[in-house]
Amino acid sequence: MMAAWLMRAAAMQLMRVGLILGFTLALSVHAAVEVYDFTSDEGYARYQSLTYELRCPKCQNQNIADSNADIAKDLRREVHRLIEEGQSDDQIVDYMVTRYGDFVRYKPPFNTATLILWVGPAVLALCGVGGLFWLGRRRRQRQIPNETSLSQDEQARLDDLLSDHESKK
Repeated sequence: MMAAWLMRAAAMQLMRVGLILGFTLALSVHAAVEVYDFTSDEGYARYQSLTYELRCPKCQNQNIADSNADIAKDLRREVHRLIEEGQSDDQIVDYMVTRYGDFVRYKPPFNTATLILWVGPAVLALCGVGGLFWLGRRRRQRQIPNETSLSQDEQARLDDLLSDHESKK
């Protein structure tokens, strides 16, 4: 009887420790939410627009609004600071491009440095279509047998065979 009571007490103590540990871990795991104060609603709207327009240099396929990378946090802080200083959206984007290059924009401008980004996909698509067309023509030419003329002896033998066949009818 005493052993069963001790087992129950130990199990209860273990459950208490587990619950305390679980709650402690749950409280320590929390998402950091950045809260910036804006002097106007327009500033907040501009902030939202710019953070979705600018690409995270570390994540490469995420904007700075969605990225949790440290550099994205710094860029969000910088965008907030520049908006509060009264800079225009173009000035903020130019500032970011100066620091990180055209890569930081999701829609890079059309210039000589970004020409391959704009023209490259079309050139690759045309090369692919041209290659498929060329392969199709090559395959079709292989399938069509070349017409060869018969020698005089072969033509005479064919005529004899055909005439024998017609005479048997």
